[in-house]
Amino acid sequence: MPTGAKLIGAMIFAALAYFLTDLVKPLLPEGSRLGWFAPVNGLIGFIMGWTILGRRAGKSYRHAFGYGFTTLAATVFWSLLCWAGYEMLGRSMKLYYDGPVEALQEMAQLFVGYAKIAAVQDVVLPAIVGTVFVSWFTEFFARRWS
Repeated sequence: MPTGAKLIGAMIFAALAYFLTDLVKPLLPEGSRLGWFAPVNGLIGFIMGWTILGRRAGKSYRHAFGYGFTTLAATVFWSLLCWAGYEMLGRSMKLYYDGPVEALQEMAQLFVGYAKIAAVQDVVLPAIVGTVFVSWFTEFFARRWS
């Protein structure tokens, strides 16, 4: 059932995911095609904000911070999985792999490689601060609108 907390959590976490994606863009290799990069990550942030943070808001601020970091971890996981899978599918269409197991192994390596690119202080610190703010904001409105 839609609630104000779900909507606020989803919208603000989508904005955070979009912002963090903009911080990651300069770290990617030269010539990377980034057309749908930020909108897809924003959509993933929206879904995770709705289903994890927004759904559990209204208990306490301490719980909200925990749910916020769970939402951040889920957003990062699904974003990395999405883009590693996209890259793997693009390569497999060009017959880059000998079989499906090799493709999945390469996808796991891409996942880890993308995680290493994004795991720098210029991205992690704003992610932590942004998650604390988004969690507080969602909890604040969950208490006002419930």
